[in-house]
Amino acid sequence: MSGGGIGQRPENRRQQTVKVMWTAVWLVFLSAPVNDLLHGGHAATVQVLGWAGLAAFVVWYMLLLFRTGRGDRTNAVLGALAVLAAESALLALTLGREWLVLFVYVSIASGAALPLRLARWTIPGASLLLGALALVVPGGRAVMAALLVPALLGGFAMTGVRELIRTTVALREARATVARLAANEERLRLARDLHDLLGHSLSLITLKSELAGRMLPDHPDKAARQVADIEQVSRQALVDVREAVSGYRRPRLAEELAGAEVALTAARIVAELPAEPAPNGVCEESEAALAWALREAVTNVVRHSGARRCVVELLERRTPAGAVLELSVEDDGSGGPAPAGAPGNGLTGLAERLEKAGGALEANRFRHGFRLVARVPAASAADIGSGA
Repeated sequence: MSGGGIGQRPENRRQQTVKVMWTAVWLVFLSAPVNDLLHGGHAATVQVLGWAGLAAFVVWYMLLLFRTGRGDRTNAVLGALAVLAAESALLALTLGREWLVLFVYVSIASGAALPLRLARWTIPGASLLLGALALVVPGGRAVMAALLVPALLGGFAMTGVRELIRTTVALREARATVARLAANEERLRLARDLHDLLGHSLSLITLKSELAGRMLPDHPDKAARQVADIEQVSRQALVDVREAVSGYRRPRLAEELAGAEVALTAARIVAELPAEPAPNGVCEESEAALAWALREAVTNVVRHSGARRCVVELLERRTPAGAVLELSVEDDGSGGPAPAGAPGNGLTGLAERLEKAGGALEANRFRHGFRLVARVPAASAADIGSGA
């Protein structure tokens, strides 16, 4: 969850809307004060002051929740909570026991706006103040127990939810960091492999070329043998380099999912991604093919779709031919994929990759957007042939 979480300030209009709706749901418990103003038999002046006090309480409560986060001073938050508690006490003492419910909101605001080290004191403090006023306000004893439990449980529940959100954000950041470190480690591996492979091979080619040049005038047969050795060394170097680059370019679903989340978020597209990258035991060829499919699909969504939402699903299905992994990428945009380019690029190249892995590709308009589905066998051809 991003900036719109509990204890954090919304960062965009969508997060503001979600947080307003989520917070407004709990305002339904203000029905007791509202009913008291409508049917409590108060004088007109008292009703006007009561409505004004209730409106001020709601506005102050909402501002407290929405202004919390991003380095707000703890003293300022404590001051705001004190004002909220004082207003609740004043309304309860002047208007009656129905207004004691405001302390439940004070407790919840404490749990949502303060760190746990302070909330564990302010929540019981608000509950104690609620109990003390219930003993003073006429009829307050009858509702004291019914309000103390929600005040305590609601406040501490908010602290738990807030810590859970922070832990989730930290885990996502850690996952992205691990993906970046893995990519850096792979670059270092390639640099080491190329240095070891090409350093020796090119040195040998240089020496044999110089030797062949010296032998060529007087010993053409020996020079021809040196040239043949040069050809053999260069061919082997080419094979080694291809293997090293192939290992470097083989993507992993975990890395591609992390990259997809970064790309979609940067394009202001809401991303819904699977929690797990792939089931255990999937062959590298199939995983690499799905990773290429995910990269191509997300690239098309970011560049061409104009979408606001992208859903990525990874499922394992059982078929008569064996287990199949299915990756689907669906967006709600108006555009389609980019035109296929040279082989190896676009959907044409992607289809070829999947066919080499024994899979297939489907890409077409779907509902109100575009959908790409890539399927590959969960086991390699060798494993299937051996009955593994």
